[in-house]
Formats: sequence, structure tokens, C-alpha cells
Amino acid sequence: MSTKDVLVLYYSRTGKVAQLARLVARGVEEVDGMRARLRSVPPVAAVTATAQPPVPDDGAPYVDAADLRECCALLLGSPTRFGNMAAPLKHFLDSTGTEWASGTLAGKPAAVFTATNTMHGGQESTLLSMMLPLLHHGMLLVGLPYTEPVLTSTLSGGSPYGASHVGGGDGGNAISDDERTLARALGRRVAEVAARLADNA
Repeated sequence: MSTKDVLVLYYSRTGKVAQLARLVARGVEEVDGMRARLRSVPPVAAVTATAQPPVPDDGAPYVDAADLRECCALLLGSPTRFGNMAAPLKHFLDSTGTEWASGTLAGKPAAVFTATNTMHGGQESTLLSMMLPLLHHGMLLVGLPYTEPVLTSTLSGGSPYGASHVGGGDGGNAISDDERTLARALGRRVAEVAARLADNA
């Protein structure tokens, strides 16, 4: 069986979304024949004095168009910004017109994940905002069903729209066991759907 790559693409400022991305990636790799490809997007600013280096100082490499072409599925992560995805991720998605026109992502499964400091800091609206461009790309959205028992008992992050983390007012909360379980479940679920689609191709 040839190994297939699932792209785990994220933007993280404080490191919590990056931690979720690694948990999601672990879930992906629990599925035979699936490998997680971790990628990030560079920060953006209203005024850019210098271009970002092609490779970040730490963390996952920056994404490029080849990652989108070569993946069999996509998991997209962002912190919340006023109930929406962060600007760097939106900036990257806005640059994917060529991939949209050619159908690069059409028919591939996708899911989303996020982190906020507060319980009602816009997690669900952020997850929904990330789904919209994926729908325009023709991707097949995968959520977290209530067959995941933790989804009904979690007192921290997690929703049927995707995995999430609640950092606390000062951002000091560690990722909870429930949040870890749901992040891995999301990665595993997307990888399982991608594997089934590949088997039926």
C-alpha cells in the first residue's frame, strides 16, 4: 500500500494551535497508509518591510501549492480573531485562486480546528468561517460526530464543527485530555474518509 499525505495546515501565534495540529497529525497517522504533512503559513502585517524567509525559524515549514496538489485530504487550523480565522490563514486561502480554478482540492475530505482564550470566544463561528472557502474549493467537510463520547462530556474545547482548545483568560490552560482526544479523533476521521475514497477510486 502506498502512503498518502494528509495536509495539516495551520497558523499559530502562541503555540496552542500548533499543539493541536500535532495532535491532529497523530490521529492521521493512526490510520494505516496515511501520513501527516505539517505545514504553516507566515504572519502578515498591514505594512511589510521585508519578505518572510522561505523557511520559518521554528515549527512546521511554510505551505506551498505543491502541498495542496499532493495531499489527499486537508485539516485546517487557526486561532480565533473576533469570531473569524486569523488574517495570515485567510491571506493564504485568498491566494489559492489557481487551485480553485483547476479543482486541485475538489472531492478531497477536509476538517477544521481552532483555539481561543475564552469559552465563548468565537470558536464555533471561527470553525464555520474556515469551512466556507473549503466548500468553494469543492472539498468534502468532515466534522466530529456525537458517536465520539467525549463530545458530550467535555468541559473544555470540542464541537461537532471541529476540534478546539480553550486557553483560559491568560492563555495558561494546558490542552485538556478531552481536547487531546477530540483532536486525534478528528485527524483519524479525516484520514479514514480519505482512505475509503482512495480505495474506491
